[in-house]
Amino acid sequence: MMRRRWSKDSETDPSSSLYPLRPDCANNAPDTKFKIKVGRTLSVRKWHAAFSQQGSLHIASVLSRIQRGGVHPAIRNEVWEFLLGCFDPDSTFDERDHIRNTRRMQYARWKERCREMDSHVGSGKIITAPIITEDGVPIKDPLVLLEATSDQSTLQGGSTSSGNGNGVDEAMGRLTDKQIIEWKLTLHQIGLDVLRTDRSMVFYEKKENLSKLWDILAVYAWIDKEVGYCQGMSDLCSPMIVLLNDEADAFWCFERLMRRLRGNFRCTQQSVGVENQLQHLASIIQVLDPKLHDHLETLGGGDYLFAFRMFMVLFRRELSFGDSLYLWEMMWALEYDPDMFSRYEETGPATDIAQGSKPRVKSTRQFGKYERANMKNGVNGVDGPVPISVFLVASVLKENSQKLLQEARGLDDLIRILNNVNGNLDAKKACEAALKLHAKYLRKMQGKKP
Repeated sequence: MMRRRWSKDSETDPSSSLYPLRPDCANNAPDTKFKIKVGRTLSVRKWHAAFSQQGSLHIASVLSRIQRGGVHPAIRNEVWEFLLGCFDPDSTFDERDHIRNTRRMQYARWKERCREMDSHVGSGKIITAPIITEDGVPIKDPLVLLEATSDQSTLQGGSTSSGNGNGVDEAMGRLTDKQIIEWKLTLHQIGLDVLRTDRSMVFYEKKENLSKLWDILAVYAWIDKEVGYCQGMSDLCSPMIVLLNDEADAFWCFERLMRRLRGNFRCTQQSVGVENQLQHLASIIQVLDPKLHDHLETLGGGDYLFAFRMFMVLFRRELSFGDSLYLWEMMWALEYDPDMFSRYEETGPATDIAQGSKPRVKSTRQFGKYERANMKNGVNGVDGPVPISVFLVASVLKENSQKLLQEARGLDDLIRILNNVNGNLDAKKACEAALKLHAKYLRKMQGKKP
């Protein structure tokens, strides 16, 4: 596995220097608060020392370090594969090599299937205009294709491909397979979102990186036919592209992240996917700060839809790129369940996490701090415990409670005050506040039980 070289000075450099921004965007980006702290951040040396000779990982010591100070960027790609459940901490080096190779071949097969359905996949081009009508008729000259292999974005015409003829009416050139039609209809939306994602970063000045992001999202949209592609997924996938050199490895990290979050994107005519978390948030604020909850209801914000974006993209808009990675890895370490890998393997790709099975692991130290608190208090609802992200959003509201009570006289004021959080949120303090709110909420709920 390729690793970047890090100078001695990088032990204390802020993460903004590790994920550089374009000069014309640097002044408008949030400041990065994360710094590598010797003795607190999970270092390269501590990470390597956590493995046995055969390759099993002492996950408890790793979680403790991450919860205190995050992960050194030089090993973030490796650590995230464990935090996201790509690998079992008890696996050996050889077992992980086998799993990785198998997954890379599986991704290659899926990508090839997508390329057969539309030749733009894997071509280095990004579609940013519709290539098919809703009734399956190909549009011969899409208005915009981004050439990922060139130095400049180019506007050009281009013919579309219906692949090898699967689901095609040969006489009319019309697709008849509804699943393929629905997938093709999303490709230009993926392209538009990709071009808007993290464009302030130097990393995405390379068009091949944009193409890689588009390809992964296009493949995921095909294999997850229930959810497909939704706006916001590009923000969740982008860090995987930045951290992992291999496209297939980045795909599988994104797929594992979506196991946790795909319910947020599952929308019907009756409900919004993230509605469950919004309802949990409302219940938590009602218990912990009833005065604020009543005020929000008076303003017309009792449905808590103003928090929609925080849940959908996990604070990507509220934090710098480096700080969002720092927040994510702390969240995952706090929520960590060592049985995650086994449950993912049981249910297959692009599915929800299987809930309700008994832990296979005896030592609670192998679980994250937040997960241990839930286990201790017997918290495990129908959809599993409430994600820590809900308490993170609750901590933002609590932190701004007085301001909201005194200054918010309508929804516009509410949104303005919360928008001011952008760039000012401290990831470490937010996690600490979320844990405190979680503990307080559990105590109050336990006290209500007969």
